[in-house]
Amino acid sequence: MSTVGIIANPVSGKDIRRLVAHGSVFDNQEKVRIVRRLLTGLDAAGVDRVVYMPDYYGIVERSLLSLSPSMPVCPLEGVCQENNQDDSTRAGRRMEEMGVGCIVVLGGDGTNRAVMKGNSDVPVLPISTGTNNVFPTMVEATVAGTAAGLVATGRVSRTEGTYRASRLEILLDGAMTDLALVDVAVYDDVFIASRAIWDMTRVSQLFLTRARPENIGLSAIGGQLMTISPGEPRGMALELGSRGVSVTAPIAPGMFRTVNVADRYLLEPGEEHLVRAGPCVLALDGEREVEVRKGCRASVRLGEKGPNVVDVPGTMEWSRRKKLFCS
Repeated sequence: MSTVGIIANPVSGKDIRRLVAHGSVFDNQEKVRIVRRLLTGLDAAGVDRVVYMPDYYGIVERSLLSLSPSMPVCPLEGVCQENNQDDSTRAGRRMEEMGVGCIVVLGGDGTNRAVMKGNSDVPVLPISTGTNNVFPTMVEATVAGTAAGLVATGRVSRTEGTYRASRLEILLDGAMTDLALVDVAVYDDVFIASRAIWDMTRVSQLFLTRARPENIGLSAIGGQLMTISPGEPRGMALELGSRGVSVTAPIAPGMFRTVNVADRYLLEPGEEHLVRAGPCVLALDGEREVEVRKGCRASVRLGEKGPNVVDVPGTMEWSRRKKLFCS
């Protein structure tokens, strides 16, 4: 039986960057409409069952009020306990244990990071509904549902329809404690506080899994220097300072900042790079998450076992070649 999981974050697209930058608010009713279109795509692809993470707003439940898909759509029991990112992690873990064929995530970089902390191998299809959206993409949900369904049913294989992305692994005193999908910033502070970062004068190092000039967020800084695509098994590290190459990039919606890149070098899989500052805070995928205490040895390592991501255009191209929707 082919099964697809849906994790829709009701709080994505509403953080402090709406106040300090010019991010738009992504309301939950729009997420309801996205899920509705997503379900029609899954139905068309022949998915047998859908499971989803319940949430306080009832995103999936509301989408079913005016839709009657042919497959059952069932909530996961016991995963929503705290109404925070840990719920997404629990849902991702439960879905992997159930053997779902694909997980569709509605959220931003932070939501997808939370899901991938619980899911190590199931293909994920991220739909952008957050703030700094580099890992998830803006894709029409009808097509996204079709692609997710084709991979989940095996009509398009994982080899044909997905790619393996890299990840950044956070090590404290040699033990891996957290991960990031897009970027890690070393931030000169001792408190997590409001999480989002926008004061680039306090950032001394950046570690990136990807870099493209059209990105939004911290990876856009690296994208002005060179291009690293999501599927490449390498990353980039930047040392920021008072001298070096001056780079201007959009670090948040409607917010440009100029930094000096004193040095840059490529990250190879398995290489461990020391965090030079301390005590400090590490921002993961745009949000302060990890406090590095005095005397703690912190480092960042590029890992190859990152998310298995559905390539929507590639999957749909394979469906065309196989004439899956032609008779």
